[in-house]
Amino acid sequence: MNRNEVIQLQHKRFAVKKYDSNRRISDEDWDALVEVGRLAPSSLGFEPWKMLLLKNEQMREDLKEMTWGGINSLEAASHFVIYLARKGVTYDSPYVAKLMKEVKNREYDSTSRFASRVKSFHEIDANLNDERTLFDWASKQTYIQMANMMSAATLLGIDSLPIEGFNREKVESYLKEKGFLNTDEFGVSVMASFGYRDQEITPKVRWNKEAIYEVIERIRSIKLQKLFREIL
Repeated sequence: MNRNEVIQLQHKRFAVKKYDSNRRISDEDWDALVEVGRLAPSSLGFEPWKMLLLKNEQMREDLKEMTWGGINSLEAASHFVIYLARKGVTYDSPYVAKLMKEVKNREYDSTSRFASRVKSFHEIDANLNDERTLFDWASKQTYIQMANMMSAATLLGIDSLPIEGFNREKVESYLKEKGFLNTDEFGVSVMASFGYRDQEITPKVRWNKEAIYEVIERIRSIKLQKLFREIL
C-alpha cells in the first residue's frame, strides 16, 4: 500500500449515522478487529481496558434511552462495543502486579526502580492524584484502542462510529444491574459501532494543514516574537 492509498482510505473512513441492518460483519473479520484492539498500545503498557460486545437485543433496546448518540447504531449496526476503562491503576495496585507477573512475565516490586518511575510519572509528571484523574488517564488509552480498531475496520471495508453521546451514570448503573460491570474496577469510557453504512459518504471538511500543524526548527526569543508581532 502506497501513501496515496493510505490517504484515500482516510477519506473512506466515515462516521456512519445510518447502517444497513441486513449486512453483518463476518466472525473472521470481527475476530481480527478484536485482535487489533488487544494489540493496541497503551501508556506504560498497562492495558487498562476491557471491551463489552453488546449482542443482546433487549439490552440494545434498553440502552437507547440513555445513549442518544447511538440510537441508530443500536438499532442497525452489526456490532456495538462499550469500552471500559480500569479504575485505580497505580504503581502499587494489585492489577499492575498481576499484569506484570501473568502477562509481562516479570516479577514486580512496588519499591523497584521501575515502580518508582511509574509513581513519579503518575503523581508528578501527569498529576494523576485522585480517582477522577486516574480514570481519565485510563480512558485516554481506550480511545487509542478504539481508534486502532476503527482504522483497521476501514482497511477491511467495514464502517464505524465513535460514540460519546450517552449518560455515563445511567449506563454504568444499568450494566451493573445486569451483572456486566463491577464499578469498583471499571467505568464506561466510550462506545463505538461497526457495520456497513446505508448512506453515501460526504466529502470531509477539515481545517487546512497550516492551521493545525507547525514545525519547530529553532527557538525564537520572547523579545523577537514581540517585535515580530509589532511589525505585523
